[in-house]
Formats: sequence, structure tokens, C-alpha cells
Amino acid sequence: MDKFESMTVFVTVADEGGFSAAARRLGMPLATVSRKVTELEESLKLRLINRTTRWIALTEGGAAFLASARQILETLHEAERVATGEYAEPRGGLTITAPIVFGRLHVLPIVTEFLRAHPQVEIRLLLMDRVVNLLEEQIDLSVRIGELAESSLMAIRLGSIRQVVVASPAYLRAHGRPNHPDELIAHDGVVFATDGSGKAMTFRINHENRSVPVRSRLTVTTAEAAIDAAIADAGITQVRCYQVIDAIDRGKLELVLRSFETDDAPLSFVYPSGRLVPLKLRAFLDFAAPRIKARMRVF
Repeated sequence: MDKFESMTVFVTVADEGGFSAAARRLGMPLATVSRKVTELEESLKLRLINRTTRWIALTEGGAAFLASARQILETLHEAERVATGEYAEPRGGLTITAPIVFGRLHVLPIVTEFLRAHPQVEIRLLLMDRVVNLLEEQIDLSVRIGELAESSLMAIRLGSIRQVVVASPAYLRAHGRPNHPDELIAHDGVVFATDGSGKAMTFRINHENRSVPVRSRLTVTTAEAAIDAAIADAGITQVRCYQVIDAIDRGKLELVLRSFETDDAPLSFVYPSGRLVPLKLRAFLDFAAPRIKARMRVF
């Protein structure tokens, strides 16, 4: 049995949702497709697919093996390309995930610049505020904010993200600059809360994080709205540092209460581990990492 061929057939059956569709895509007889999957199951001593005459479904073991099979086949194909000199420049598709706001502000500009430099690469950029399973969802690279759980993933540290407190210069001239978080109760607060009920901000006080009540005259459900309101002199708000770099550079907002900022959260690239990183991914890592680090400068 050619195990790599059988794995390719199994992955195609899973992708196409059935044996007949896989047979058409592969240009194989239906009986051959079925036999290849059966041989793979017998060699693994594991049922991969539950079959009926009308539908198929991956078993729990089949779903786990599918993720590994994809990685193995990608590594094999990449090794073949390198060995045969099929190409000397990056090409093919990359799927990248990033948090919604961070991705729009800081990943998308780098992606468009990378595409101009590498015309043989296509990128699918998924902006979402959830942690994805890279292998199960066929993701090549993810941008993550926060401590990384123990895993087999590779990681590149890009910088740190922290919560900052900002207000417009006009607001600070009119109302004064707070020197301690407890003074916020006397200021106009613009609170970002996804459930619309926030009345507090978090600070590092006496070596521990503490929730400090604020006089929230305006509560919004997106960071962008909080930032726009602060720029419009509506009050003091707390957001992530990367969201206000441009506004601070342009003098539209100023930092306050810096000595009470909470601990930084790491910013990282994560990608599946493997002895051979695809050329297209290596090229993007080399291109994007220093540019994101530069954007995450301390201000």
C-alpha cells in the first residue's frame, strides 16, 4: 500500500464530503477510492469514516488523523518542491488569522505590501476574536494576543500589548489631568464594554490589578467608538495601546495614568510545528515579523 496516496485519498474524501465526489476530483474509480481508505484504516487499526449509503461522517479518531495527515502531506509536497527546484520564489496560498481590530490596523497593511512583493502568493486573512485550532481549521499562521498555552505550536514573540488610558488634549485642558485612578470618579468616563454595562476600568495599584469605578457618562460597545468619543473631547477612555498609536502620533490623544497600567500581554505569531516550514510561510514570517515589531514600538 502507498500510504501517502491513501492519505491523499482520505483527505480528499473528507474535503469533498463523500467518496463519489472524491473519485471525480481525483479521477479515480469509486471502488479504488473506497479501497484506499479501507486499506488505510486497516493499516492504522482505526476506523476513520462512518459510512452509510447516503452520508459519511468522520469518527473522532478520523478527525484527529485528518489534521495530522494534512500536515504530513503539506510537508511532503514542500520537500518535493525544494528537492526538485520546482520554484525559487514563494507561491501558493496562505491562510492567516488575527484579532479583528489588530488585524485591520496592523496586519492587513503588511499583507498587502507582502502581496505586492510576492505576486505568486495568495492570502486569505481571517479577522476573528477567537482562538482557532490551526490544524483542524487548516490555518498556516495566527496572530495571538495573550499568554500562549502549552502546545506543539511554534511561536515568534512580536512585542507586547497593554491597556492604556487616553484623553484628548482639549479635555485635559478643560478638566485637568488625573494623577491617580481614584480621581477618575470626578472625570467624564468613556467606557468600552461589550455588554454595554461597564462602569469601571482596571489598573495596577500596589502590585495588583484593581477595578476602579468611573463616572461613565458614555458607554459604548466597540473600542473604535470609545476612541472616536475620546478624540471628540467626550472624556477619558481605556483601550489597547495598538488601537491608539496613530491618534497619539497625530496629537489627537494623550496618555494619562501611565504608572498604573496593567501588565503587558505578549503578542505572537504562532504556526504548526514541523521540520520543514513551507517557503511561502517562511517568506511571510521574515517579511512581517520585523514590520509588526516596528509598529509595536513603545511610545
